[in-house]
Amino acid sequence: MAIPLIQQVRVAAFVMRQRLKGNKRYPLVLMLEPLFRCNLACAGCGKIDYPDAILNKRLSVEECLAAVDECGAPMVAIPGGEPLLHKDIGAIVAGIIARKKFVSLCTNALLLEKKLDLFTPSPYLTFSVHLDGDREHHDKAVCQDGVYDRAVQAIRTAKAKGFRVNVNCTLFDGVDVARMADFFTYCTEELAVDGITVSPGYAYERAPNQQHFLNRQKTKNLFRDIFRRGKGKKWQMVNSPLFLDFLAGNQQYHCTPWGMPARNVFGWQRPCYLLGEGYAPTFKALMEETEWEKYGTGQYEKCADCMAHCGYEATAVSDMVGNPLKAARVMLRGFKTEGPMAPEIPLEAARPAQFVFDKLVVTAMRDIHVTETKPAKAAAETPASGAGKRSNAA
Repeated sequence: MAIPLIQQVRVAAFVMRQRLKGNKRYPLVLMLEPLFRCNLACAGCGKIDYPDAILNKRLSVEECLAAVDECGAPMVAIPGGEPLLHKDIGAIVAGIIARKKFVSLCTNALLLEKKLDLFTPSPYLTFSVHLDGDREHHDKAVCQDGVYDRAVQAIRTAKAKGFRVNVNCTLFDGVDVARMADFFTYCTEELAVDGITVSPGYAYERAPNQQHFLNRQKTKNLFRDIFRRGKGKKWQMVNSPLFLDFLAGNQQYHCTPWGMPARNVFGWQRPCYLLGEGYAPTFKALMEETEWEKYGTGQYEKCADCMAHCGYEATAVSDMVGNPLKAARVMLRGFKTEGPMAPEIPLEAARPAQFVFDKLVVTAMRDIHVTETKPAKAAAETPASGAGKRSNAA
């Protein structure tokens, strides 16, 4: 596997402690979004569709580190937006590493070479560079030419300076299987990245192009086709083997959205990183007050086609720790790419989708307005320096 041994051991020990304590719900990875602002506008992204007042908001260093402490997960992923746009991203990462947490900083790499001096190589830090395929495919996905070449150059520079670098690849409908398999081989053999993280895209309700997204059956067929071409290759996949086996249709899993809780500029996002339907003021409130049973494939219409890592990776890791022989068999034999698939979760009883995005944005804008006007009002009501003396003199 492409995950460092120290990380494998510590994460497995964390999961075992939770199981021994009888904890049914616990975080595995904190998804820490210090901002939504990005320097790209990808067609499949639903994270940048906010008014400027929201895109301009940032979590402070103190807020980020408080979230890490409050959550307690052994791993922290820093997505966005583009995290390298945050002026204090170096201090945020340093503070997390000081807590002996494993950090995956997700970036499109356009600013990576410029910002590398903010960081120090460490087994606790990995740059996760978004590359959704080869040059033609990736530049089309991000709606801008030249991004692929700049990202590849940044990866080479970071590797040369001793940093761990992964490629983060999100697959959408219409993927050319042969080219994607060749891309994985290129990343492993020529680009020599430390690992590849892969996930099918999730259909954000406000994403500009909904035709990009895969349904569950297409996802399973796509990954079987890719893994079939990968037999005999030594692709360095970061995902757990049982999650990849799930993508190939060989495991029936229910998602565990609390496994990767999200903290962003609004608060703790309910119910998961990809699906925002409200926010909790604290991590404790998120875990204890969220109606988890209302979400997930088979429970909620919006979740019907989701097979994304942030919902199912934690499920797979828990299964792997609880059933190590099962995981070992998959690792030794590879992923089954022929024959029947695991039964699908029935969708008939799923509750209808509720579209609350606009309401949440209106509420957030109102809160921003209140926050910004209070200091101005207080300043207006405070007598200017010397005003009292002039009044007395009069």
